Order: sequence, then structure tokens, then C-alpha cells
Amino acid sequence: MSYFVRRTGQAIFTVFAVISLSFGIVRLLPGGPADYLRAQLIQQGGTISQAQLNQRIAAQTNLAPDKPLHLQYVDYIWQVLHLDFGTSIWYNQPVTEILGPAIPWTVFLMATALFIQFVIGVSLGAFMAYREGSRFDVGSTAVSLISNSIPFYVIGLLLITFLGYRMELFPTGGRYASGNAVALTNPDFLLSVLYHGTLPILSLVIASFGGWALTMRGNSIRILGEDYLRVARLRGLSERRIAFRYVGRNAILPMYTGLLIAIGFMFGGSVILEKIFAYPGVGYYLIQSIGQRDYPVMMGAFMLIAVAVTVGVFIADLTYGYVDPRAKGGQNSESY
Repeated sequence: MSYFVRRTGQAIFTVFAVISLSFGIVRLLPGGPADYLRAQLIQQGGTISQAQLNQRIAAQTNLAPDKPLHLQYVDYIWQVLHLDFGTSIWYNQPVTEILGPAIPWTVFLMATALFIQFVIGVSLGAFMAYREGSRFDVGSTAVSLISNSIPFYVIGLLLITFLGYRMELFPTGGRYASGNAVALTNPDFLLSVLYHGTLPILSLVIASFGGWALTMRGNSIRILGEDYLRVARLRGLSERRIAFRYVGRNAILPMYTGLLIAIGFMFGGSVILEKIFAYPGVGYYLIQSIGQRDYPVMMGAFMLIAVAVTVGVFIADLTYGYVDPRAKGGQNSESY
């Protein structure tokens, strides 16, 4: 119980620290969004008064320049806790109305890619371990190393150039074809979503399955040398039961934490990918906001990424003891 309370407190403190840091960046840094907005509004001319100027800045950044700093801080924390991240300078819409609809698309893209690469990586790594030293193992290890060494955005650029523009086999942008009714019960819409997401997902899978495969191979080889496997064989257990129940299960356990942290990082990892494929998700709006100096959207996306990573690590810490009961025996059951 004390461990749960301690980890919960650490997670809340981390999120609180991120929000406080975003306040410092927004309010205190010279040339920050408050100053940028002030300069922009003054350049627009007109007869805007100082009070109107402060009101416009407060509406877009959740900061009231005419209030004392500590009151600004309290107001900012209060607004963020109520999911009010201000108004976009570029789109002139609340940040939640921009990022909220984009979240499911990013989750679909990154979660699908993560699931496929994990399944391929674990299966391939297990076969490599069972055939250690064979041509299959040597060849698969080389392919996995090459796959793990190439950044996903390089593979994405190659895919979009050859399969998108030259061969015109897949679309080069968008989330679905225009003209389809957006409904989960519409099969044409679902097929269009899969069709548009193929290249981004494929680039992530090609770039990442090698890392999972190499990790699974190493874990499996270590476990294959354990004494309890020899005992299991002497007891007459089938190889299939030994492979799935003893080797596979124990080899996957150390990868559990990495999987949950990868889920937490899915929003951050989508930034370049969604820009390359013009896929309007959280990463797409984040990189656009950086180019347009749209600070409210930028800070909202940063906080979303930080909270996702914190929640991923938090869940990994709390559940690792249940997945691997050996972790409960120690004084510290942190999963990393």
C-alpha cells in the first residue's frame, strides 16, 4: 500500500512539475508567447487599449498579465487542471478542440504499429533463440540489426517516394478518402482508414521490429540455459509446453516495462511521422504549431506527451509485480 501511495505521489508530482515548467516557459522566458502575442497585437494597429491587450493575452494563454505572478500561477494551474489550455493563435479555436479529435488518430496509428512490431519481434526472436547459430539465426540477426539501425523517418521517406509518388500504390497524405461517411459502421470508411494508415504503420514496423526481436532472442537464450528447463525435460514435459509456458513467458516479462513505456511515448514518436505523411494527429499539429509559433497548441501537446509517458511508467510500476510475482518479493518493485 505504501508503495502504491509513494508511486502515485511521484506521478502526480511529475505531472505537476511539467505544468509548472510550462507556466515558466510561457510567462517568464523573454520572447515567450505572452511577449509574442503582445507584439503581434500591437503590430496589427487599431485603438486597442492596455486592458483589452491583457484580456486578449489572458484568453489565449490562460495568463492575466495585470495580476501578480503567484495569482497568475494559481489561475494557470486551475485552468490546466480543467483541461483549458487556451486558444490557438493560428486556428483561433480552443486547444482542446484541436488536439482532442486528433488523439484517437494518433493512438490508432501508433498502437497498431506497436502491436504489429511487438508480435513480429517476439515471434522472430523466439525462433532465432531456438535456432541459435544456424543460418536462419545469423541472417535474421543481421536483418534485425539493420532494421533497428535505420530511423523510421528514413524508411517513411523511402516508402512515400516509391510506393506513394512513383508507383502510386498508396495515398501520400490524409487520414481517409474524402466522400466517405465518418462512421465505425461504414466498411468503406474503415477500409479507407487502413489504406491511408498503411505506409506510416509500415515504416514504424520495419524500423522497430528488429529491436524487439534482438531483445527476445537474448532473453530466450538466457532462459534456455536455466537448470529448471533441464528438469522440465527430464520430467517428460513436451517441448511445446516448455517453449510457451517456461521460455516464452519468462522471456517476455522483462519486455513488459519497455512495452508500456513505448505506449506512453506514442504521442512523442508521432511528431515527425505524421508530418512526413501529412497525417493530422497530435504530432502533426505539434510540429505545425512550432513552425507557426502557436504557443498554446505547442504547450498543450507537450503536456499531453508528458502526461502519457508518466501514466505509462506509473502503470508499469504498479502492475509489474502482478505480471512477475518475483518482483513482489523485493523491497523495491520498480519495473525499471
